[in-house]
Parts: sequence; structure tokens; C-alpha cells
Amino acid sequence: MDRQEILGRLDHTLLTQTATWEQIRKLCDEGMKYRTASVCIPPFFVKRAKEYVGERLPICTVIGFPNGYMTTAAKVFETEDAVKNGADEIDMVINIGMVKEGDYEGVLNEIRAVKAACKGKLLKVIIEACLLTEDEKIEMCRVVTESGAEYIKTSTGFSTGGATFDDVALMRKYVGEDVKVKAAGGIASVEDAEKFIGLGADRLGTSRLIRLLEAEEGN
Repeated sequence: MDRQEILGRLDHTLLTQTATWEQIRKLCDEGMKYRTASVCIPPFFVKRAKEYVGERLPICTVIGFPNGYMTTAAKVFETEDAVKNGADEIDMVINIGMVKEGDYEGVLNEIRAVKAACKGKLLKVIIEACLLTEDEKIEMCRVVTESGAEYIKTSTGFSTGGATFDDVALMRKYVGEDVKVKAAGGIASVEDAEKFIGLGADRLGTSRLIRLLEAEEGN
């Protein structure tokens, strides 16, 4: 697979608690150099990063991250603040407890509230697949499809597991035609990235892929 085809699907990511501006700035420089789909960064850095990159690179940030159990009002406020600060894309974590209780209508309403707060910016919904049963994953494909969100996303990368090939294949099978799939968490090789794309992943969330591609090409 062509290197740029992979890079063009990459949300170049740094979400560690210890991230500094210098690290975020370097991430942005790499994102612009390699023409990645976006950089995915903590909300605290969104305004500064957007001022730094302008329109040269989309800025993605996370909402309700990583546990998802904040109130809907808190997630809506976070989203509004991120958009005001210049975020182009929002990755939100669902309330997993609601899923476990079977309150899919509650989950749907929350996603729709966050989607409204996006003011037209792209929304990706993180379902933390490693914590869900297969039936719950299938139901979440339905919910995300009905919500109007643009993407369903496998994982935060901060729980018990990341993206799996089976999860991406399941999502592509059950999610609506207009909903795209993002694989995130634990993408450990260029071969993994290519396989995820082959299974239907439209975006890849990882901090390692640029280093892996550089190493593969001997840069």
C-alpha cells in the first residue's frame, strides 16, 4: 500500500497525561510534513495548536476522555469549548455504564447532544470495544448510525485493549453506509495498519505509525 495512502488516514496522536507543548508542537510539525488526516491532542492544547497550524492541518481533540462517565452537560460544554478554541474534529467517549444497563436511548441522546455542540465539525464516537460484548458492539453500531455522527471508533487506547481486526470488521458490517470507522489503540506495525484499512478502517489513531514508516524506509 502506498505510504501516503496510509498517512492520509492517520490521526497522529499524543494524549498522554505528561504531554507538553513542545511535544504537541513537534506532533503538529510531523502532521504538516507528512500530510496526516489530523493531529489528535488534549483539549488544553487545542487553541495554541490551531493558532500554530492555521488551516494547514486539522486539529482533533477528545471529549469525556478516557472513561466516558461524565454528565452529558459536561461533555457538551467540553465540546463547545473545544470548537470555540479551533477544534476541527471531536472524538467523544460514550457512557459505557449506560450501555451495560441497556439504555441505548440515553446513549443516543447524549451523542446527539454532543453532535449538536460540534456546530458542524466532524464527530467520532469511541465505544471502547474491549469493554463490550458482541451484541453491545452491534447495538452501538446502530446507535452511532442513528446519531448522525460521522465515525465510530474502536478504542481510547487507555483501557484494557485497543483496536482488533475482528472489531473493525464487525463495525464495517453493522454500521450504516454513511458512517466511517476509526481503528485506534495498539496499532503496532505498518502491516497492521494496512490490514485495518483493508478491513474497512477509514482512519487510524496511533502515535507510532510515522516512526514505523520512517524505520521501514530507513529514514
